Amino acid sequence: MFKRVSLVALLALGVAGFVVDRSIAQDSPATPAPGPDGFVEMFNGKDLTGWHGLEGFWSAKDGMIVGSETKQSSKQTFLVYSAMPSVADFEMHYKYKFASPDGNSGVQFRSKMLIPQNMRAGGYQADCDGKGHYDGSIYDEAGVAGNRGTMSNRGEKTVWDSDNKRHNEPLPDGKELGKFVHVGDWNDVVLRVEGNHVTYTINGHLMTDLTDESPKALHTGLIALQIHQGFTMEIQFKDLKIKVLK
Repeated sequence: MFKRVSLVALLALGVAGFVVDRSIAQDSPATPAPGPDGFVEMFNGKDLTGWHGLEGFWSAKDGMIVGSETKQSSKQTFLVYSAMPSVADFEMHYKYKFASPDGNSGVQFRSKMLIPQNMRAGGYQADCDGKGHYDGSIYDEAGVAGNRGTMSNRGEKTVWDSDNKRHNEPLPDGKELGKFVHVGDWNDVVLRVEGNHVTYTINGHLMTDLTDESPKALHTGLIALQIHQGFTMEIQFKDLKIKVLK
């Protein structure tokens, strides 16, 4: 999540973003073959083959992808899954844990590169943070999907209609869902994106349900992991796999 961004600056960088997206596509390694269940393992557990990010912020350690920074040298930066430069419909499984008491992160999808020198991406984001406030919500990172901020809150089913108007209704036990987020421990995620429908499930509990029929809706793009500017933080990911939906 990142609430303040200059729309003019991002538009000015649109051409550069297009160039880096093409570069990622050209340099991406061959995608591993899917297993019998149709899922592709996104991380080999040893190094960052198939991923692209800023040196010094991302590493592979003990079977995990680790993103870390200090507040003094922090950046809004992303580790892009370059093995699949553009994905539309998919189901992604992963686990994440904050190894620091503070921080903010998330998984970008249907996103695009905005500022290549910082590996700054924007688009839909499955949000999470070190204190468990945003886990289970979908955020419009950098305003790429029409400057809509938090597009669906934890505990809500949200529809954005064709007039770009928002309609919310509570999910069953929506106000209690925060207690199922494991602050400071591993969280098991299923993120499913098909057509204009997104579901974000954590630890077996549907956290939010988003249908985006807006003209601002995003239809395809890159997948990436976030480190948020302004924190001394460490975020860990493991057991990442994805199935492309036909």
